[in-house]
Amino acid sequence: MAPALHAESILPAQAALGEAALWNPETAQLYWVDIEGRELHVFDPATGEDRHYFTGKRIGTVVPMRNGNALVALQTGIYKINLTTGQLTRRADPVTDEYLRFNDGKCDPAGRFWVGTFDLMQRPHVGTLYRHDPDGRTHVMLRRITNSNGIAWSLDKTTMYYIDTPTLAVRAFDYDNATGAIANPRVVIRFEEGTGWPDGMTLDAEGKLWVALWGGGAVHRYDPATGALLQVVLAAAPFTSSCAFGGPGLKTLFITTARGGLTPQQCQEFPLSGNVFAIEPGVAGVPACFFGGQ
Repeated sequence: MAPALHAESILPAQAALGEAALWNPETAQLYWVDIEGRELHVFDPATGEDRHYFTGKRIGTVVPMRNGNALVALQTGIYKINLTTGQLTRRADPVTDEYLRFNDGKCDPAGRFWVGTFDLMQRPHVGTLYRHDPDGRTHVMLRRITNSNGIAWSLDKTTMYYIDTPTLAVRAFDYDNATGAIANPRVVIRFEEGTGWPDGMTLDAEGKLWVALWGGGAVHRYDPATGALLQVVLAAAPFTSSCAFGGPGLKTLFITTARGGLTPQQCQEFPLSGNVFAIEPGVAGVPACFFGGQ
């Protein structure tokens, strides 16, 4: 395995809970969120500008739409946000438990939005993975989830990869791109205890998976066909939460981190926690999928 690489802090955001990194290839901007800060961020690495949109409620994730809009998962609902005005328009509100909130999510290759929940009281197996379709309907895809996190689809659109963090695993599902159906779950990557908790995840142009390890201060690259660890990227922040390829040629790996939950001593030891990091790891990513609705 190649020696570990070290990512560089490129945005001094000092976010409480940075998450949900995603590159918009049409606007050349990095979308990311601060869940506890209740803010959507749109970062332009070329200019250094980082626009903030206060959402009023915890924001779990964001995916791009056309026409200057994005789709966001707020505490219990899915909303369209106009990135010119910041106006929010509710599309669905499936979560009724006050202790559950939406967490990570992305769009599949057909433009459907997959997003799951996390329990603020840390009760096990009370979360759900939903699929919100462009026609406005919302479907329950998996139940008994504890902490719904990273999700990605294979290059050939036949496999969905998914992380329920406490399981210390990436599961693969047979995926039908025409219908959005999933079946036949199996574990393809297992994480050793003590290396961190698997959080956000993205796919590269070679079909390999990059997984942010919460508490590990790192992003790991894996081969989903064998489960082998291929590469390690370190960040000077223990709570590495999500990752996304972007920049020219999609050659830059962006990494979000969090400050919340660190002790005062850890904050002194890791002053860059909560910042956005970046590195060119030698492989490119694939373009993010847009939500299919307008």
